[in-house]
Amino acid sequence: MRVQRSTLGKLLAIVFVLNLIVMGAGAWYSYEHAPPIPQKVVGPDGETVVTKAQVQEGKRVFQSDGLMNHGSILGNGAYFGSDYTANALSLKTKYMKEYYAKEKYDKPVSALSPEQRAVVNATVTTELEASRPSDSVQYSAAELYAHEHVRQLYVERYHDGDLERGVPSGMIASEEDARDFADFAMWTAWISHTQRPGSDHTYTNDWPYEPAAGNTPPTASMTWSVIAMVLLVAAAGIGVWLYTSIDLPEPETKGITVPSPKDVVVFPSQKTAARFVPIAALLFVAQVLLGGLLAHYYIERGGFFGLGALFGINFVKLLPFAIAKTWHIDLAILWIATLWLGAGLFLPPLLTGQERANQSTYVNVLLGALLVVAVGGLTGIWLGANGYIDGALWWLIGNEGLEYLEVGRVWQFGLLAGFGLWAVLVARGFKPLLKSEESFGLAHMILYAGGSIALLFTAGMFYTPKTNIVVTEFWRWWVVHMWVEGAFEFFIVAIVGLTLVSMNLLRKRSAEKAVMFQALFVMGTGVIGVSHHYWWIGQPDVWVPFGSVFSTLELLPLVFILFEAIGEYRTLARSDGSFPYTLPFMFIIASGVWNFVGAGVLGFFINLPLVNYYEHGTYLTVGHAHAAMFGAFGFLALGMATYMLQLTTKPDAWTERRLRWAFWLWNIGLAVMVFVSVLPVGFLQLEAAFSGSYDAARSLAFYNSDTVQLLFWARLPGDSMLILGTLVFAYDVLKKQFVQREVTTPVPEPDDQRVPSRVFTDDDD
Repeated sequence: MRVQRSTLGKLLAIVFVLNLIVMGAGAWYSYEHAPPIPQKVVGPDGETVVTKAQVQEGKRVFQSDGLMNHGSILGNGAYFGSDYTANALSLKTKYMKEYYAKEKYDKPVSALSPEQRAVVNATVTTELEASRPSDSVQYSAAELYAHEHVRQLYVERYHDGDLERGVPSGMIASEEDARDFADFAMWTAWISHTQRPGSDHTYTNDWPYEPAAGNTPPTASMTWSVIAMVLLVAAAGIGVWLYTSIDLPEPETKGITVPSPKDVVVFPSQKTAARFVPIAALLFVAQVLLGGLLAHYYIERGGFFGLGALFGINFVKLLPFAIAKTWHIDLAILWIATLWLGAGLFLPPLLTGQERANQSTYVNVLLGALLVVAVGGLTGIWLGANGYIDGALWWLIGNEGLEYLEVGRVWQFGLLAGFGLWAVLVARGFKPLLKSEESFGLAHMILYAGGSIALLFTAGMFYTPKTNIVVTEFWRWWVVHMWVEGAFEFFIVAIVGLTLVSMNLLRKRSAEKAVMFQALFVMGTGVIGVSHHYWWIGQPDVWVPFGSVFSTLELLPLVFILFEAIGEYRTLARSDGSFPYTLPFMFIIASGVWNFVGAGVLGFFINLPLVNYYEHGTYLTVGHAHAAMFGAFGFLALGMATYMLQLTTKPDAWTERRLRWAFWLWNIGLAVMVFVSVLPVGFLQLEAAFSGSYDAARSLAFYNSDTVQLLFWARLPGDSMLILGTLVFAYDVLKKQFVQREVTTPVPEPDDQRVPSRVFTDDDD
């Protein structure tokens, strides 16, 4: 079955518009049905306990002090500390039971008989289930008692400090701020047990699992899990059928002329673009070292291999988990993005055989601007989280405090401007192709993919610290998930297509067809698939069916990418040993395989609604995230880095030995970390949540259990291999900086260059 490129291009445009319509309508609907923040909460005697302003101030504290990268709220954030919503709800039920045990029987809960305990438990559950929204919410005496005790506990834990929990003293600067944060956490607990008007469930669809508060899985979670499993079988079958039915050519190394690296012309802007590689390598080293530290914090929360006590250094205060994790995440995004941006600037001269005037200078300007934004953003995070930036500036130039979007708003605008400049430079470089090809051509695809990354980033500008956290999370996931499951995947297939064309392994028109076909399914499923993040955070339950269906359909493009990786592996296996780009090809293949494993297999499992109800915010998500982020996006970025290094290094000085060692250290290390340590911890957490409560699965008692601690230690070999692989890579990149090729002069005409001559004469349908 043959499909025309023009048909695929039109379908892609239609799907993109439909996505925007659905998600735009969803945004309006979500705003209209966001959980309210009561103007005030009063006690049984009418005295004001909490005001709306205090809850909003608590959200400000939550963001400004980086608490989302220590624990989580509504299941979103870091897994080192408690989930504040689940913990507040659990504490609320605990203290209410204490109150009623004392009032009814004048005994502590532990001294109650089974019959008396049943009466107390039923009283608390009934009272919490009876809660209804109102501008003025009235607490019972038991709720007031619980709220005051949670406030005091949060002051002791987050202001005074709790080394056992990895919380340094002064993490929240003042007692008043700590009480406001408690008010915010208690409000999220309130929406989790308060019934949404016109429904039979709470605002959070009865999440978190807390039987003592009456929170159990909603019926819809089972229904849509079954539907998703049926769709899984259908989607897999359809994916295989489409891939085998549609005429999509595979790469081939025999019977064609693959350009040797020594025959490739190197332009000034390409040498400049290659400078992105050593910078990314340094960022990568810092990121994996911080990752090792974060893993260790789960074992020794109050120190660093005993050195803190030995030398009197407070490592938790010096570099708390929250800041280390923030930098770890942001550095991962930065080094991957740096390599992608570099690749996008490196490829145009390779395919066009020419370069615009001053292009190298402009690439240097972009590199300098991105360095300023990156250093400024990372510095602002530390200054903001440590209270050195006060007033409105904390979220503008400090730390916005939301996972993946931690840097201040000014730095975010800087990154957006950088994307804009990058798009201009790429368009400038591809101008000969853009003029000669259709609007659905390969050069256009790169610009569309990069533009969609920037477009989705603007969703992170639609909220402020005073915005309801449920609405804030709606827009944050627009950026994070639509990047990962939409724009990034689109960029992957476009970059891979361009790279295969530059290697003369695919004709340009054939690559265009393959890219559009895969992009059609990536954009058609991944964008609306963001809704699986909305199930338990206070969004309307309409997202449950949307998230279930489209999250399952996200398997389709991953099947295509897996088949693409298999095809590329076959090409590599069929080569006679003379193929010069084996190593970059290996990275591309690894990216496709890990994408299927991390995003496909692990992603589908945790996105079944019934599983996700118990799993949301556990180590199963950690396994999925690491396998997908580093496995898919990281390996592609490293493959492009290897390709750029090979073309810009003197041919007689080129060696792959160290890079091959790094490749296998990364692959084996990632597999050990995910499958030997992280996933087993996640399955134990799932069991703990199912048999007890969600708060129990995220508790210090769970993490400190002997089995879990042993599994944390089991990460050490995998983490060590990942760190060693990165150090080997960085060393190799540094060594190759001293054996760089000179710019080819005089530059031959495009018709005399192997790659562009084929690109411009490609007449395949």
